[in-house]
Amino acid sequence: MNASSIRHIGPHSARVMVVDGSKMVRMMIAQVLREELPDVEVVGCGTGGEARTALQQGTVDLVTTALRLPDMDGLELAHYIREHAPQAYIPIIVVSGDVQERLENRSFTDEVTDYFDKELGFQALATFIRGYIRPETEVGGEVLYVEDSRVVAMATRRMLEKHGLLVTHAPSVEDALALLDQAVHEGRAPGWDVVLTDVYLKGELSGKDLLLKLRREYRYAKGQLPVLVMTGDANPANQSDLLRAGANDLVQKPIEERLLVTKLLFQLRVGRMLRERVQAAGA
Repeated sequence: MNASSIRHIGPHSARVMVVDGSKMVRMMIAQVLREELPDVEVVGCGTGGEARTALQQGTVDLVTTALRLPDMDGLELAHYIREHAPQAYIPIIVVSGDVQERLENRSFTDEVTDYFDKELGFQALATFIRGYIRPETEVGGEVLYVEDSRVVAMATRRMLEKHGLLVTHAPSVEDALALLDQAVHEGRAPGWDVVLTDVYLKGELSGKDLLLKLRREYRYAKGQLPVLVMTGDANPANQSDLLRAGANDLVQKPIEERLLVTKLLFQLRVGRMLRERVQAAGA
């Protein structure tokens, strides 16, 4: 489908714009999106110019773009969308093979809503997009949540449980490590589907210390036990440090519920997908 084929569709349908210079990539993304969201309309654009034209012809629910387009940079397109799109806000997802490097260098702009590592595959991308435009209320999954404030922990726990998640709260890194050790001892390591932690916590150990222990001592890979870190530190160098220490992703404080839940559910789903791949390969 090209930019000129946009049409009005029902209120329960979704329209996703896929911008990529490769026709094959656009077709593959469209295919998995339609499998994940049967009523989705995919608007494929091969250049930034086509995407600009499409944006003026009808609203879209989400845009994915490659970083390198035939006529411009994907970040340039993101800037254009923020300046000229007729609707109030469109989530913009950058799809790239060098996401981790760019994350660590903090080279994404605020005009990009989120990013996706194409090495995870197009099926994971479809799941990622679904989290934005058709969030599920009950996914199921277990979260180890590390937060030293009882008030914040109670509010966040209720938020997550509302989305079908089972939350185990640890008030410190030391408590979290004790729970992780118990899971190992009981033969159910790592014990949780995802870890959600603050950075600055009471006690001797910080969220970064927890990251380092999970990746270096327990040797849990990012796919085996994803870690989402909440931070109020806007310093790019400190954010890069957390990502290099092993964080799958960061959520900036003050926490916005939809963003936190979307990122958490995505890490949960992708973690499951990667573990299933490992199990299938070993079968």
